[in-house]
Amino acid sequence: MKKYKAYGIGAALVDTEIKVDDRELAAMNVDKGLMTLVDQERQRELLSHLEGHLVKANHASGGSAGNSMIATAQFGGPTFMSCKVAADNDGDIYLSDLEAAGVNHCLNGERESGITGKCLVLITPDAERSMNTYLGISETLSVAQLDEQAIADSEYLYIEGYLVTSPTGRAAAVRAREIAEAAGVKTSLSFSDPGMVEFFRDGIAEIIGDRLDLVFCNRDEALGWAGSDNMDDAIAALKAVANSFVITLGGDGALTWDGAELAEIPPHRVEAVDTNGAGDMFAGAFLYAITRGEDFPTAGRFASLAAGKIVANYGPRLPAADYPALRDDFFRA
Repeated sequence: MKKYKAYGIGAALVDTEIKVDDRELAAMNVDKGLMTLVDQERQRELLSHLEGHLVKANHASGGSAGNSMIATAQFGGPTFMSCKVAADNDGDIYLSDLEAAGVNHCLNGERESGITGKCLVLITPDAERSMNTYLGISETLSVAQLDEQAIADSEYLYIEGYLVTSPTGRAAAVRAREIAEAAGVKTSLSFSDPGMVEFFRDGIAEIIGDRLDLVFCNRDEALGWAGSDNMDDAIAALKAVANSFVITLGGDGALTWDGAELAEIPPHRVEAVDTNGAGDMFAGAFLYAITRGEDFPTAGRFASLAAGKIVANYGPRLPAADYPALRDDFFRA
């Protein structure tokens, strides 16, 4: 038995969610539905424009892989997280949230001075999230933050695709994959955002290496990877680089491929208010389910249910008590 169900590596960010409308997105020149990297001055400019808006999730830890590792842990699967935060108040918040969720981490030593990464999440009435991210000290995440023993003692390595934007982060992701492969640990990657596939394709390919065990992506990312608007082409392109994969389809559910069977996962119908964190929750719940021995269709249905709970609420996570209740209700049924 491995000590950890999954080992995640990604950017540590503190989220601020603000409700806006499409006119305001246009006025601020924000790309809707995408993650855009910004500098500190641009983020300040956006916050100044939005002053007086209702903030729904101020000072909540985020980051794609971190959200997924917290989800897996909260469902009952021990996880480890490699990330980087500064010796500041936001770093304290992020570290506290990881520990409260029971996620082990690499942040036990003295932290560097600097600014912990921040993500401004703009939520429109159609529940779409548009993210403007200042990476701060996360941009310097490197191989120094890797714990080789923890990787080797995990069932899955989970890499956040956003790491491709940082040279040191990309190198850390590649090295983590190499360590996992040498130790016989299964490797997984989330494409994270259509922009990562479109603008950093060579870097994503470098992280993938010869082949991964599992890829998580949404419809746009899958089609972007294939360079096609045909889902059959996307499926073929993913099969060329991964032994298995999951394609989330928003309100249409998901597709899972376990290496032998392509399964359609029905959507969990909810009234969506905020899609921030839905993909992260899906991946975290899916990893929890397959590492407890469930097949891909069952894991997909559980992950779809969990993601549906996220989009029906504001913020990237559920209250702590909701995770075991959701797990027990689903697996007893």
